[in-house]
Amino acid sequence: MRVVILGAGLEGTASAWYLRAAGHEVTVLERQPAAGMETSFANGGQISVSHAEPWANPGAPSKVLKWLAREDAPLLFRLRADYHQWRWGLQFLVECLPERSRRNTAALVKLGMYSRASLQELRRETGIRYDELSRGILHLYTEAEEFEAARAPTELMRSLGLDRVLKTPEECVAIEPALAACRDRLAGGTYAASDESGDAHHFTQALATHAAAKGVEFHYETRIERIQTERGAVSGIAVKRKDGSPDHVTGDAYVLALGSYSPLYSRPLGIPLMIYPAKGYSVTMPVKAAHAAWTVSLTDDEHKLVYSRLGERLRIAGTAELTGYNLDINTVRCEAIVKRVVELFPDAGVPEKAEFWTGLRPCTPSNLPYIGRTKIPNLFLNTGHGTLGWTHACGSGRALADLMGGRKPVVDFAFCG
Repeated sequence: MRVVILGAGLEGTASAWYLRAAGHEVTVLERQPAAGMETSFANGGQISVSHAEPWANPGAPSKVLKWLAREDAPLLFRLRADYHQWRWGLQFLVECLPERSRRNTAALVKLGMYSRASLQELRRETGIRYDELSRGILHLYTEAEEFEAARAPTELMRSLGLDRVLKTPEECVAIEPALAACRDRLAGGTYAASDESGDAHHFTQALATHAAAKGVEFHYETRIERIQTERGAVSGIAVKRKDGSPDHVTGDAYVLALGSYSPLYSRPLGIPLMIYPAKGYSVTMPVKAAHAAWTVSLTDDEHKLVYSRLGERLRIAGTAELTGYNLDINTVRCEAIVKRVVELFPDAGVPEKAEFWTGLRPCTPSNLPYIGRTKIPNLFLNTGHGTLGWTHACGSGRALADLMGGRKPVVDFAFCG
């Protein structure tokens, strides 16, 4: 089967790898000059299975209201005259109901466990390297109330088969000695030794290189104009090449993996994907003092930030701003991230050399991605992964290849179709 994939981010590239491994001819269309140049470029770096509670949970509405007036709020709704934003927001509130939140958490964990195992298998098979660390993820709490609230999610994760456990401040410092600098601020933590971290951008580019060596064709600097249909099926993709010339790319099947931009291409086809862009920020700075810099990946609950060690670089990412497709960097939010790092780890990095970045996470109200078939028989989805695109990339691509090949995926997930 000839498969055309729209997008060479994490999901598109992983899909290409597994589809090619299954024997299909694969072509990938990407507007950037290389793979992994947008949302995958500078994310938080966590393979976070055990700390994957959806944003939509029973405690979220009150926090969102409290944060509305704060420019540096972890989750900031910039209310707009945008039907799609309001529709998304209302469904988000529905997903905050306890039973729905619990169900969504269970689904995310299943996909996450499968995806992490698939990543580890792929790493063994290819020898791929991306500043990966298998030292777990430690979720920190600097407020006693938030730490107490973490007990129930921790028990839920354990009931789902994960190794997440509560830790005292002393145990947190034992796991990550760099936390000694802020020991007096810690209320406790939760730790999952099986979780990992690594550079998603490096991984995506390395995987694209491996996939190309296996025969996948990557067409970079190719702008996707529209998905064309005829007699109820996709007949091809109208594109514009680097030189501005129009072209038409055809296949037997097509995969929409354009992240936050996916709904812009699906709506004209009568497929109203409930994906809204959540603008996230990251800061990358060089290590200043090795003893003061973390090596265990961390999650800072109070500020909703993640901290990863990528070789001699420190990556700190997080916050979310629902403001449409705007990609302007809000320096207030980036400077707030730097300030928090300096507060907790004063000698870890070099703030003067901090690099700021922003990208659009393709978020669904439930945090569950769209993977599988659409009402158009030869159009498939692998999109809407929100903050867990890195965590779920390999599992999503592998499961999609199974679905497209007529096989039942190993993972129990509510696939589309």
